[in-house]
Amino acid sequence: MKKGEMAKKGLYVGIGVGLVLFVLAGLMPGSLIGGVIGLRVMNAVTGGPLGSELIPRVVVGVSMLGGIIASALICIMGPGVVGWACGSLIDSVKVKTETKEEATVMEGK
Repeated sequence: MKKGEMAKKGLYVGIGVGLVLFVLAGLMPGSLIGGVIGLRVMNAVTGGPLGSELIPRVVVGVSMLGGIIASALICIMGPGVVGWACGSLIDSVKVKTETKEEATVMEGK
């Protein structure tokens, strides 16, 4: 196996777990929190309840998308980095083990 192969596999597994985590637990809360932030921003700008104008709806929609993107980054990148780190750790242990085995074989000759 090539060097770095387990790190790539760990990254892929982590990203897969992160995607499932995002779909199950990140999509709705991200849009909810983003929407609330958008409502508070527009309430602070206009100073009162929002009407049915276009600008407040656009601001709330954009903030909802921002909340979804932030949630996706956290839910996908977090497990991906953890998976990559675990794979790198396994790779380094394998390299040390293979190096020790090679040294033992060379001494035996």
